[in-house]
Amino acid sequence: MNEGEINGTSKEEKETGELINARERPDSHSDSGKSPSGEPDPETPKPARKHHCSHCGKSFSWLGYLKRHERTHTGEKPFQCSQCGKSFTVLVNLKRHERIHTGEKPYHCSHCGKSFTQLGNLKQHEWTHTEEKPYHCFQCENRFSRSVDLKAHERTHTGEKPFQCTQCGKSFTVVANLKRHERIHTGEKPFQCSHCGKSFTQLGHLKKHEWTHTGEKPYHCSHCGKRFSRSGDLKTHETTHIGETPFQCSQCGKSYVKSRYLKEHKRTHRGEKLTQCS
Repeated sequence: MNEGEINGTSKEEKETGELINARERPDSHSDSGKSPSGEPDPETPKPARKHHCSHCGKSFSWLGYLKRHERTHTGEKPFQCSQCGKSFTVLVNLKRHERIHTGEKPYHCSHCGKSFTQLGNLKQHEWTHTEEKPYHCFQCENRFSRSVDLKAHERTHTGEKPFQCTQCGKSFTVVANLKRHERIHTGEKPFQCSHCGKSFTQLGHLKKHEWTHTGEKPYHCSHCGKRFSRSGDLKTHETTHIGETPFQCSQCGKSYVKSRYLKEHKRTHRGEKLTQCS
């Protein structure tokens, strides 16, 4: 593990420039390896690793790195959230956490404008536009654009269900399914219709309900083409076709359940040979 990976430091910490507090940075050019002008001093060697951990003996070039490393031994979490009191060992993790309270999403997708609280989440989202899928399963070679999707998929091979409901003990392969299940116990309905105010436990149920307001009817009958806004209404309607043969041949009177069957039949009158499955 290199110095930039201590205590769970992520790539995002490097990119945000918050790896080290300013007070922890070396301020003498003899320690930094640079001249007072800020330019590298060719005659000054790279600083030696002179800061040693008293717990394990590991050495570091900068005092800030040592202080952060020592927290892995002491458990110290000096950075505390003023909103909820949760504490963190690294400042950048506190900054990231605070976005939960503020709702700030500083990372924006250049393709669709969607915003994210973390840079890593934005990068993975952008792959959905480029169709890049860098995460692949070694069991079946399926590929995914997000690491979390790969991990969830791999559990279909292992049978692992690490997310367990504290109320009834039921387990799930992905945390989203656990969250959805827990609403059965809590009665929470976080998805509210903007038209009538009715609330739902699942986003999918809200979307289907909204179609009753917008008039959208995505479910259509394969027998007669009639459309419905709810899948349940379609299923009820389809039972009316049981035993019916509404599509009748004008030449011989023969009837069929589906229009495509009638079209195939009419070809026999035209002398066309139907392709049969062998």
